[in-house]
Amino acid sequence: ALEAVFLSRRCGFKNISVDCIFGVWNEDFESWKNELKDITGLPLKHLSLYTLTFEQGTPLYRNIQKKSIKPLGDESVARMFRYNMKYLGGKDFKHYEISNFSKKKYQCHHNLNYWRNESYLGLGAAGVSYLDGLRRKNIADVSKYIKRIKKGKSTVVDIEKLSNQDKAKETAALKIRTREGIDFSWFGSHTGFNFWELEGENCKEFLDQSLLKFRRKNGKISAVSLTAKGCLFCDEISAAFV
Repeated sequence: ALEAVFLSRRCGFKNISVDCIFGVWNEDFESWKNELKDITGLPLKHLSLYTLTFEQGTPLYRNIQKKSIKPLGDESVARMFRYNMKYLGGKDFKHYEISNFSKKKYQCHHNLNYWRNESYLGLGAAGVSYLDGLRRKNIADVSKYIKRIKKGKSTVVDIEKLSNQDKAKETAALKIRTREGIDFSWFGSHTGFNFWELEGENCKEFLDQSLLKFRRKNGKISAVSLTAKGCLFCDEISAAFV
């Protein structure tokens, strides 16, 4: 991985990003601190940091069931997450989305397109597209995908049409993941819905728990966004919005 970064730099690439996973079993806080220090010493413009997810049906998940590995506790992973925000902020990496950090003017446009719930085209086996309010999913099996292509048949196996309200709620669930949060004016023009009428009841609970906070413009409440504490509960907040 390190060689790939330095090769990219020597070949002339200036905009380099890496993905990292923390919260691996047997990883302690000090080892992650040292790893993050090494990472920020690389010639990078962007970082994506993800907590390890144990997906059912994988060898890793079966190892947990057999107790051959023991996942870190939530508090240990949360401590790493909080440290990421503090440390990277001191290294001029802006925390612009739950898992994403960038140098100034190097936010990932590809990622932002998803968080704004814009259209995208997915190609290949298991590719998912979101165009004109329709979500289309290609067949996941590579061999079957190739056979369908050769026969001139459609590779799409699932189509979902979202209602306007469902699209709006999905937009709220995605956009709240960004540190800038949801600007009420932007939300209205983007979805056609009043954010507070759509999600106000959910927001009140999270505001009371200090997971969300209001932002003001010209003295008036104009937006809502995650607090630092709220970042730890982003999945729950997104799920409530949907």
